[in-house]
Amino acid sequence: MHPDPIFNGLYVPLVTPYTTDLRLAPDALARLADEALSGGASGLVALGTTAESATLTAEEKQTVVRICSAACRAHGAPLIVGVGTNDTATAITSLRELAAAGDVAAALVPAPPYIRPGEAGTLAHFTALAEHSGMPLIVYDIPYRTGQALSAGTIAALSRLPGIVGIKHATGVIDATTVELLGCPPPGFAVLGGDDVVISPLVAAGAHGGIIASANVRTSDYAELISLWRRGSAATARRLGAELARLSAALFAEPNPTVIKGVLHAQERNPSPAVRLPLLTASTSTVRRAALLAGSPARHASPA
Repeated sequence: MHPDPIFNGLYVPLVTPYTTDLRLAPDALARLADEALSGGASGLVALGTTAESATLTAEEKQTVVRICSAACRAHGAPLIVGVGTNDTATAITSLRELAAAGDVAAALVPAPPYIRPGEAGTLAHFTALAEHSGMPLIVYDIPYRTGQALSAGTIAALSRLPGIVGIKHATGVIDATTVELLGCPPPGFAVLGGDDVVISPLVAAGAHGGIIASANVRTSDYAELISLWRRGSAATARRLGAELARLSAALFAEPNPTVIKGVLHAQERNPSPAVRLPLLTASTSTVRRAALLAGSPARHASPA
């Protein structure tokens, strides 16, 4: 019998709340972190794509990690932190700093974006990170952002590296690689779905959980969806999965996390719907549609 992976269930990659003048809103972030964990999330992800991490200053990133770490300590939950760079040496430095800070269970690291080093180069990159970072790693496989697809063979090789504890599978499709990965996942290796709209069939097919941006909204329902599939309650899971797929599609109708932040503002959980350039605030009509599916009327969004 294969041992269960350390990371399973729902992980919420939190948005970064801003004030109307685009300053970090730490109190709002602390509330969102507590609400997600109280709502059934197994843990949090800080500084992911949903957090607009590319636009945060070094000081802001430290504040975000500190706030999320405090929430996870209070709930006895693991914190995963995103570390994204296409330079191996810089990634090692960042990971070592993260490991030295403590209170972080793992780092979420994408295949090197933009450079497209090939699968051999990607494997060498993660081998160096695993050997020198001092931090458990979750590989972020998202080829429509990185330009680098990973085959089932490369994923299997990555899973055998000491310190590689899982993968966020966000390839945009359920294909032969997905089926092979989920059909026989490596022992103790977490396969976490990362495509919100198809999280239900991914968990049904064997994913251990998901890192789901849509779960900033209706956290408890996404947590229940994963639990239903893992308990074998297929009929109920299919119905809830179809409903949440419609919500996820609405939340991703404009670039992530613009619609999510608009809905959270409509729910009075976010001080503003603001995002930083190059993102633009989601339109009123898009936020309204998503907010209705989320169970909240939209207010105070930007003009359509």
